[in-house]
Amino acid sequence: MSDLYAEVILPLPLHDAFTYKVPGHLESDIAEGKRVVVQFGQKKLYSALVTALSRKKPENIDVKKIHEVLDEQPVVLSENIKLWRWIAKYYCCTLGDVFKAALPGGLKLESKSKVFAVDDGTEAELTEKEQMLLQQIGSENSTVDELQRKLRNDFSYPVLKSLFKKNCIQIEEKINARYKAKTETFVKLHPEIENKKILNNKLNDLQRAKKQQALLLHFCKKINAFEKDVLLSVSKKELLDGTGFTPAVLKELAKKKLVIQFQKQVSRIEEETENSQVSINLLNKHQEKALTEIQASFEKKQVTLIHGITASGKTEIYIHLIDEILKSGKQALYLVPEIALTTQIVRRLKNVFGKKVGIYHSKLSSQERVEIWDKVLQFQTKPENGYQVILGARSAIFMPFSKLGLVIVDEEHENSFKQFDPAPRYNARDMAVILGLQNNAKVLLGSATPSFETYYNAINGKYGLVNLKKRHTNVELPETLVADVKRAYKRKQMHSVLSPELYELMQGAAEKNEQSILFQNRRGYSPFVECFTCGWIPKCKNCDVSLTYHKYKKRLTCHYCGYSQQMPDSCDNCGSNEIKTRGFGTEKIEDELKPLFPNASLARMDLDTARSKTALEKIIQNLESRKTDILIGTQMVTKGLDFEHVSVVGILNADNLLNFPDFRAHERAFQLILQVSGRAGRKNNRGKVVIQTSQPEHPLLNLIISQDYTSVFKAQMEERKLFRYPPFFRLIKIVVKHKNQQTVDRAAIQLKQFLGRNNKLILLGPEYPLVSRIQLWYQKEIWIKFDKSLHLDNTKDFIIDCVSRTKHLPDNSNCIINIDVDPM
Repeated sequence: MSDLYAEVILPLPLHDAFTYKVPGHLESDIAEGKRVVVQFGQKKLYSALVTALSRKKPENIDVKKIHEVLDEQPVVLSENIKLWRWIAKYYCCTLGDVFKAALPGGLKLESKSKVFAVDDGTEAELTEKEQMLLQQIGSENSTVDELQRKLRNDFSYPVLKSLFKKNCIQIEEKINARYKAKTETFVKLHPEIENKKILNNKLNDLQRAKKQQALLLHFCKKINAFEKDVLLSVSKKELLDGTGFTPAVLKELAKKKLVIQFQKQVSRIEEETENSQVSINLLNKHQEKALTEIQASFEKKQVTLIHGITASGKTEIYIHLIDEILKSGKQALYLVPEIALTTQIVRRLKNVFGKKVGIYHSKLSSQERVEIWDKVLQFQTKPENGYQVILGARSAIFMPFSKLGLVIVDEEHENSFKQFDPAPRYNARDMAVILGLQNNAKVLLGSATPSFETYYNAINGKYGLVNLKKRHTNVELPETLVADVKRAYKRKQMHSVLSPELYELMQGAAEKNEQSILFQNRRGYSPFVECFTCGWIPKCKNCDVSLTYHKYKKRLTCHYCGYSQQMPDSCDNCGSNEIKTRGFGTEKIEDELKPLFPNASLARMDLDTARSKTALEKIIQNLESRKTDILIGTQMVTKGLDFEHVSVVGILNADNLLNFPDFRAHERAFQLILQVSGRAGRKNNRGKVVIQTSQPEHPLLNLIISQDYTSVFKAQMEERKLFRYPPFFRLIKIVVKHKNQQTVDRAAIQLKQFLGRNNKLILLGPEYPLVSRIQLWYQKEIWIKFDKSLHLDNTKDFIIDCVSRTKHLPDNSNCIINIDVDPM
């Protein structure tokens, strides 16, 4: 029989797959979707993924052998690899980029070069530097990194290479798995205690050690010792918690051979202690009608959009659809844009579906993600042990589903579904559609304010469309007021950052024991500080942005690269002490509201206060349990959260949203304001929303007040058609980066010249974006627009070729050129 060859992909930015020979002793172990250890380059070992097996030997190639197979079962399914290839092709990135993004960190292995001295009996002539390096290596094994740290300037790669050639050292690559199983200490009876009689004798022997005797009795009750319903062991934590017994007492019992302590592998995933599931809520007549329409639409269309106003009860419809899929023995994927949304939805899904639900997002540890990945894989062979429903953020589309039947994308308009950096720069909403098509699964997109591209596809028949225009409890949509802050400032009617209209409503809400939410899309205390004498503004040394002042840290911080410095006492330019904060962020608003509402409990929800999963959950729980009266937040507060007692919502600065220089600015402003407005008056009484602006006559505001989505859509479609923007034209953004500004300027012009050879492409730029330098890298953008009638693959191939040619020109090799397909 001829030799077996494996095609593998590596976690490196490489377009191609590579072929390796499978040694005879590994042929029975290897399979598509398993990880293997391969050598790539001179000495580097990588964990690669097998994508295909063949008996056909590649021609004119010196094929290396696979070192070992890492998995007993495949960690990736063929359906996953099919999606990866689609993503790599569509988003103009490498298969290696997709591999790195898709697999949890714990399943990607890293290698460390270990160096150790050898004595083969021969004496080699060594230079002084070689002798010093060999002496440093000594008898201990060191990694190259460790040698570099020890020797600093005395370290030399050429000297290391020379020692290797002279057989004085060996360099060994060792693969270290990042994933480690979690273990916990458990306690069981010593095997010598075979029956109740021996146990009673042992207890009597402990008459003089009362604590040990009490602990042994407590332990026996815990494990039902020698009863019919036997628990063989109990965790040390559970045994000692809340008892007053110390680990030292337990240690003494182990010394006397009464108990044994041992390590046992446990899951990192928090399981519900109770498995009592609640029944699914009944739908009202409007929800029932929408559900029937969705089911009818799925008969004809793979993808359906549900356009349901805020608080219309879309989540309950999703739960009914998931229940149907689960009963048919298939899996469901429920995508949300942010983990901020998951806390409430997790509770709801787990109440209904119990342990069938798994959660997957970036705030989980690498180890937790590996365990969830494994549980989804298990559904193929052991459905009772695997997850049937996954709720997650955008990376959940890469999960290894074997029987996918339904994909739900909630708040599908959110740009959080778009991956910006690093590659692949995919949109999870669009990938959900492709995932559904590849797995023959139905896809439901849901939003109160659908993205204009999705809505365009729906009204033109590409997707099904279902409307839900009534709130779940028949409560009216909130009343929206526009407050003219320009006039209020002139008349000195402002209460700090609150207009008189918003202040009065918040006071009224406080008197009725109701809650308020304030939205300001800037975190920190102040967006910048300024010298009132000469106008000097402190800026980041790495990025072309002003530094944001954070009062609780007393530091100025860059929100792009993380650079921070102390708040200056005096101006660096003129020496004046007149340094004052300008503008307001969420931290300053919280500070200013304390004296205005002294009896109210205030909280903030932004990146500073909600960095961890638990911190975010606590903020939401406090608002739900009415421990918080006023919540101040950034975009996090707009995303589908459901609070029963919120009656007032304030948008503190609508001007930033209305005047942003982007063709999607009005679409996003409408979506954002409507979404945050939807937090008001969801259960009982009609809510109130106040939009603070210095442009009360802005035409978009009237459409927001009337919540007229269709009119905004029609107006924007006319503009986009005229100026050739999506959904009528395709859009690709190219970003050229380099640490030298002249290099960026030159390379960007050269790239445009190459692109200009195709006269069917409309080119905008090259231009510097709003922030032209980030982390010392200057960047210029070229935007490409082209008609949808152009062959997409050929056009992308042309663009990739132009990028490659530009990078190969003299002095451009260090340029970074990123391609972003369908930029947001």
